[in-house]
Amino acid sequence: MLLLLALCLGPLLCAGSLEEARSWGDTSEQGGLRVPRQIRLLQRLKTKPLMTEFSVKSTIISRYAFTTVSCRMLNRASEDQDVEFLMQIPAAAFITNFTMLIGDKVFQGEITEREKENGSKVKERRNKTAEDDGEKGTDTFRASAVIPSKDKAVFLLTYEELLQRRLGKYEHVVSVRPQQLVGRLTVEVNILERSGLSSLEVLPLHDTRHRHSGRAEDDAGPPPSTVINQNETFAKVLFKPSVVQQAKIAQNGVLGDFIVRYDVNRAQSIGDIQVLDGYFVHYFAPRDLPPLPKNVVFVLDSSASMVGTKLRQTKDALFTILHDLRPQDHFSIIGFSNRIKVWKDHLVAVTPDSIRDGKVYIHHMSPTGGTDINGALQTAIRLLSSYVAHNDIEDRSVSLIVFLTDGKPTVGETSTARILNNTKAAARGRVCIFTIGIGHDVDFRLLEKLSLENCGLTRRVHEEGDAGSQLIGFYDEIRTPLLSDIRIAYPPRLVQQATRTFFPNYFNGSEIIIAGKLADGQLDRLRVEVTASNSKKFVVLKTDVPVEPQRAGSDGPGGARPEEAGEAGPNHLERLWSYLTVRELLSSWLQSGAGQEKERLRQKAQALAVNSRFLTPFTSMKLTKALPTKRLEGAFGVSAVTGPGTAVQSLPPGPDLKRPYDPRIKVSRTSADGDPHFVVDFPASGLTVCFNIDGQPGDILRLVSDHAGSGVTVNGQLVGAPAPPGGHKKQRTYFQTITVLVTKPARSYLEVTPHRVILDGEDRLVLPCNQSAAVGSRGLELSVSANASVTVTIQGTIAFVILIHLYRKPAAYQRDHLGFYVASGKGLSGSCHGLLGQFLNQEARLTGAPAQLSPNSTGPAPPQVGGASAATLQVAGHQVPVVWKQRRIYNGEEQVDCWFAKNARQLLDGAFEDYLAAHPFDSETVFGLGRPGGPALAALT
Repeated sequence: MLLLLALCLGPLLCAGSLEEARSWGDTSEQGGLRVPRQIRLLQRLKTKPLMTEFSVKSTIISRYAFTTVSCRMLNRASEDQDVEFLMQIPAAAFITNFTMLIGDKVFQGEITEREKENGSKVKERRNKTAEDDGEKGTDTFRASAVIPSKDKAVFLLTYEELLQRRLGKYEHVVSVRPQQLVGRLTVEVNILERSGLSSLEVLPLHDTRHRHSGRAEDDAGPPPSTVINQNETFAKVLFKPSVVQQAKIAQNGVLGDFIVRYDVNRAQSIGDIQVLDGYFVHYFAPRDLPPLPKNVVFVLDSSASMVGTKLRQTKDALFTILHDLRPQDHFSIIGFSNRIKVWKDHLVAVTPDSIRDGKVYIHHMSPTGGTDINGALQTAIRLLSSYVAHNDIEDRSVSLIVFLTDGKPTVGETSTARILNNTKAAARGRVCIFTIGIGHDVDFRLLEKLSLENCGLTRRVHEEGDAGSQLIGFYDEIRTPLLSDIRIAYPPRLVQQATRTFFPNYFNGSEIIIAGKLADGQLDRLRVEVTASNSKKFVVLKTDVPVEPQRAGSDGPGGARPEEAGEAGPNHLERLWSYLTVRELLSSWLQSGAGQEKERLRQKAQALAVNSRFLTPFTSMKLTKALPTKRLEGAFGVSAVTGPGTAVQSLPPGPDLKRPYDPRIKVSRTSADGDPHFVVDFPASGLTVCFNIDGQPGDILRLVSDHAGSGVTVNGQLVGAPAPPGGHKKQRTYFQTITVLVTKPARSYLEVTPHRVILDGEDRLVLPCNQSAAVGSRGLELSVSANASVTVTIQGTIAFVILIHLYRKPAAYQRDHLGFYVASGKGLSGSCHGLLGQFLNQEARLTGAPAQLSPNSTGPAPPQVGGASAATLQVAGHQVPVVWKQRRIYNGEEQVDCWFAKNARQLLDGAFEDYLAAHPFDSETVFGLGRPGGPALAALT
C-alpha cells in the first residue's frame, strides 16, 4: 500500500475541489449521445471517496490547547482509490501524533530524531514553501493513502499550542475545510481557566487571508448551529452544522476558520502563577499603567514593485497610524527604493502640524527603482541612536522601527547574512525592529530573523485582502508600550530550567509567559520578583506564591487527581514548559552562527522534542505498520501528548472492532458490582457465595492482591450516593474507579473510570470508554467495547472484565459506576489475597443445607425454613452462617442463586480495615490475620 506523509507551509490546497467542479461541468459525449448532467453527477458521487465524519476537539487548559482531528472516509467504488487528508494547523503548533487506519491495517506515527543534514534541508524547504505559497500563520498537514474497494479509512491527527494574547484576547483557531459536505461535522472547544473567564466570543467563519483585518470586527455573531455553555471558569463551545447548513456556507466544503476568542480575570499586578507536580507557569499581563513614550521611525518600501494597490493601501494605513501617535511620542519617516529618502534628518514631536506634514510626505511617495533594505535599516537606526544620544532620553521610553517591504534586497548589500549582522551590530539591543512583509515575493525569512534578533515581531500582510486594515491591526499590537526592561527572578536554588526571564518591552494587550521546573518537590512557597521601568518610575513587585502539594499517586496514571473537566490526563504545565522551551531553543538556534553553540542548541532542542513527541525541524515522523486492530501491540504509545479528557488514540468503531465480551455473556460469577455486591464462584463444588461490603465514599478496597506472586494488584475506589426512598440504608456506594497495577515482566498502571481508561506503561495512553479500541503493551492487553466493558488480559493467563454502567437520566441515588469480574485467575499465585482474591484458589463446603436442595442445585430457591434456607459455609478455615438468595448481576440482566453471608466479617481474613488501600495503586500485601502456610481447603460435609 502506498503511503505519503508530508508537512509543509502554505494554504490548504483546493485543487481537488476545482478539478471536481470542472468534471461536473464536463460536456463530453459518448456514442454521439450526450450524458445527462444528473447522471454524470450521480456517477461522480458513486466513485468519489465519501467523508462520513470530520470532527475536531480542542481542550484548552490555562491557555495551552490540545487539539484532536478525526476524519473518516469511505470508498464506495468497486476499485481501490487514492485519498488525501489535508488539515491546516496553526504555524505555532507542534504536531504530536498521527495515526492512519486503512481497512484492517493500522499505521502509527512515530516521532524520531532527524539526521543533522536533513534537519537543515527541511528548514530550507519549509521556508521556500513559505515564499512560494505565502505564509498565512498556518501549516498544512497532508497524508495520502489508497483505500481498498468498499472499505474505510480513518485519519487521526493531534497537535498542541500555547495561545498568545493579542489586543487583550486569546484566539483559538480551528480550520474547517473538509473539501466536501460531511454527514457528521463537529467542532468542540472546551476552555478551563482557573482564574476565571472575563469574556468569550465566537466569531463568524473567516477566511485565513482576511482574518487579521484590524480593529473593525464583524459583529454578525457565531456561525449557525453553534452552542455556547459557560460558567465562571469553564466554557464549552459546540459547532455542529447539518449538511444543509454547511451547503449554505460553502458548497465545496471549505467553510473557513472557526475562531473562539476569550480573556481571563486578572486580579494580581504580579500576574497569575500556577504550580502543579514540580512545574510552574507565570502569566504576567499588568494593566492600568501609563503608556511609555515611543521613539518610532516608519520605514516604507517605495520600490517599483509597490506600484498600485499595495502602496495605496499602505499609505492609507499609515495615515491612520500617524493619527494614533500620542503627544509624548516622537517620529520620523523614511522611504526607500534604490535611494534612501528621509523625511526629516531627526525625530520630531507629535503635533498637528508634524502629523499633517508627514501625511503630505507619504502622499507624494511614488514607486520606482530597486530595494535597498540594508541602507534603509542603517539610516533608521542612526536616526534613533542620534535622537536618544542628543536629547538625553531616559530608559523609560521605547525606540522602535516599523519596517515594511514587499520584496527582496536587490540594491546595495544583498547578502542576507551581512544584512543581519550589520543590523544587529548597529541596533545593539537598544532598538526593536518590527517587520511587515507584503505579498508573496517578500523574503520572509529575512524579515523574521531581523525581528527575532532585534526584540521585535514580524507579520505577513496579504495583498489579496485589505492590506491597510491588516497593517493597522499589527500596529495596534505595539502602539501602547507599558513597561520596558522587564526582569523576572525566582530563587535559583529552587527553580531550574526556567524559560526566558528578560523581556525588552511589554505592550498593552499582550502577555509575558515564563515556565519552569521546581528543584525542590517539597517546596511550599515560591518567591517571585518582577522589576521593570515605566513612564513614571522603576517598578519592583515581590510576592510569595503558595505551592500546592504534588497530587497523590502522581507516579501512576493520573494519580488521585479529581475527575473534573480538564483535570485528568497529562500535566498541562509540564507540556507547556516543554513547548515553550523547545520554541526558545529553536529561536536561539536560528539566531546563532555556525559552530559548537549552534550544534549544542540543535541537540538540546532535538532531545526535548523527541522526549515530548513534538514534530519540529529536528524531528521526523515515520509511519510504521502496526498489528490489526483486534490485537494492536503498542500502537498507541504517544497518548501523553493528548489533552486532558481527549483520547485521540482510541479507535473509532469499525468492522474489525467487535466486542470481546458481551455484558450478558457469563464471563465469571466471581465479581464485585452494584452497591457493591460481591459474588464468589467455587466451580469444583458448584457453590456460589455472595456478601456485601458497605464502605464509605472515598474508600479504596483491595480486590485482588498478588503483588508478591504474579505481580498483579487490583483496587477499587468507592463513590457515594443517597439511598432510594424507603430503603433501609442511608447511602449507597459504587465503584467509581478500578485500578490495576502489574509489575511483571514490566511495570504498568491501568486506571478505569466509567468514561475513560488510562494505561501508563512504557508510554502513556488515554482512551475514552465511548469508543471501541484494542491495544497492548509489555504483556498487558486491553480491549474497550464502547460504553459496555473493558477487558484486561495479563500474560495470557489472567483476565478481568470491567463492566461500564451508565445512566442516561440518573436518579438521585444512581451513579455511573463500574463492575469488576474475574474472567480467568489461572495465572494468580496460591498466595493471592484481597476481598475476591483470597477465594480464587480455595474450595468450599456446606453443612446443614436443607434436604430439598442439593449443593449443586441451580433451580429455584427451596422452601423457606424458619424464614430462610439456612446452612453453614466452610471456606479457608472459616465457618460462616449463610442463607439462600437470588441476586442479579451483569447490570441486572442475569440472575444468580447464591449462599449469602450476612456477616461478611466472619467470611474474610482479618478485619475490614485490612482491605483499605492507602492510594489507588497501593500494593501492600500484609493483612490482619495473614494467610495460612499454603492454600487452605474447605471440606463439604
